[in-house]
Amino acid sequence: MEYAVNSYAEIKRLLSKNHPSYFWRCLMPISNEEWDEAIRTSSKILTGDERFFCSGAEDVIEYSLGEGYRGLQRWRLSPIHQILYLARPYIPQSLVAFLRRLYHRRPKPTFPLLWPKEDRYARFLWATMHQVLIRRGVKAAQHLDFWPHGKHFALVLTHDVETRMGHDFVRKLVALEESYGFRSSFNFVPERYRVDSSLLVELKERGFEIGVHGLRHDGRLYASRKIFNERARMINRYLSQWGAVGFRSPLTHRQPEWMQALEIEYDSSFCDTDPYETLAGGTMSLWPFFIGRFVELPYTLPQDHTLMITLGEVTPRIWLEKVEFIAQFSGMALSITHPDYLHEPGRLNIYEQFLQTMSQRKDYWHALPRDVACWWRNRAQFQPTWRDGVPDLSNLSGATLTDVHVTDITHFDMRNT
Repeated sequence: MEYAVNSYAEIKRLLSKNHPSYFWRCLMPISNEEWDEAIRTSSKILTGDERFFCSGAEDVIEYSLGEGYRGLQRWRLSPIHQILYLARPYIPQSLVAFLRRLYHRRPKPTFPLLWPKEDRYARFLWATMHQVLIRRGVKAAQHLDFWPHGKHFALVLTHDVETRMGHDFVRKLVALEESYGFRSSFNFVPERYRVDSSLLVELKERGFEIGVHGLRHDGRLYASRKIFNERARMINRYLSQWGAVGFRSPLTHRQPEWMQALEIEYDSSFCDTDPYETLAGGTMSLWPFFIGRFVELPYTLPQDHTLMITLGEVTPRIWLEKVEFIAQFSGMALSITHPDYLHEPGRLNIYEQFLQTMSQRKDYWHALPRDVACWWRNRAQFQPTWRDGVPDLSNLSGATLTDVHVTDITHFDMRNT
């Protein structure tokens, strides 16, 4: 199985648009030299290793967003998983479900990230900005707000529809979300079950979004580059046929170099931190970021399978606590749930409690993933014009300005003490 990364240089190239300057979009001119010095000073927050050599932004970005802390084979499945996916068509589904529960019942003891709240990348970004301000001798600087209309954080709801049973439960889930004023995306598997074209049309008419969830959901999408490229051509056909612009890999398997063959505007196969998946890991990011041609929207809330089945939670407590954590950093709360699991009344009740609680808040931007990806891309590219010393933001709909203060550095440095 050819999961190895061809080179660190290629990953760094794919992630090159994630320099902290693109993240902050600060109105104050800052030189590359100033950024590099601040990044080197702040890098130990991210790595926790005084021996980590940081020559500049590309090193820490590859380490975090590129999951470089996991080594060169970071996206390679273990031999036992490779065998299991080959044998999966011949194993009863009940046994597959049992083996999955057995494997995921607890996090790996060697998992290098915190869960469910990993704050090192966030603290690194704030510390880097504050180092710039300290060296400039200024107390604050204006930057483009992270989300439109001055909203404090973003909320994105997504669903992966893995089976025909989940497919047939979609309309009930849609009605529930509509009753609380929410819209979401549904990612379908084109060649595992028959996808009802009338359902796709109906979802779009009701303001929901359609995405593609692999091709067959058999664990073999990344078995080799040849297999991936063959399936990518079929996936691209379904993307075009369905009018979809988003993708998520089944089982959140991922290989960003190969994924450049997908004709998508955004992907959502990466996460901030997740010790429960077969490819345990995470980018540490609470925000969208760029991987080559597409925007990555990492899922930042624990998956419903983890919450309800692996951990046996009976309330949305962990989801809501994670939302509060994300809101502190003005991040993006992106969920993955499955109609295949939520069809059971007890689990659906947990999801409804989450929706009900979130519907009472007014401090977040609720958007479809395609709109979040579009916003993040436009925000990164936007250059304000100046009129009589005042920045004109009218060409970026919803854009507002906010301040970052040098005194905040103490607050953020102390989050995890």
